[in-house]
Amino acid sequence: MKTTNSIIIIDLEATCWNGKVPPGQVSEIIEIGICILDTNTGEITKNQGILIKPERSQVSPFCTELTTITQDLLDDKGISFTDACEIVRTEYQGHQHTWASYGQYDLNMMKKQCTYRNIEYPLSQNHINVKELFQETKGLRKKVGMKGALGILDISLEGTHHRGVDDAKNIAKILDWCFTFKE
Repeated sequence: MKTTNSIIIIDLEATCWNGKVPPGQVSEIIEIGICILDTNTGEITKNQGILIKPERSQVSPFCTELTTITQDLLDDKGISFTDACEIVRTEYQGHQHTWASYGQYDLNMMKKQCTYRNIEYPLSQNHINVKELFQETKGLRKKVGMKGALGILDISLEGTHHRGVDDAKNIAKILDWCFTFKE
């Protein structure tokens, strides 16, 4: 009999622009999409999108078009990056669980922003790159994006693509397939 094994799935959204970054602004995290995958049952729980007010940038029209996140939404419902990391640390026990993301971007961005803001990194050092795992498990010659992986698996994309809350859940489905396939 297997024991419960939970993996935290994270998908970040960040400020972005169509072209050059405007002077004085930087790309920073505006949403931490997060959920927990039970690798024994495939159950996905605690799915939420933690909205974060940017401190050194504004949400561009391009970013809103891509993510549906507006500056007004973040001004109204967003919290500080520090508070968001505290949620990951306490409500998800981020230090205690392996975590996964689709590609290396989320890992690099979390580390970079924690370092820049001098905030304790809220996640464990155990990270699964689902993009690489999917390529390896499926035997593909090239890596594919999350939406492409869902298409290959004939799994419908749930929610809005490029919204962390929805993409975290979609990534969890791909990771669950990888674990189920390897058994």
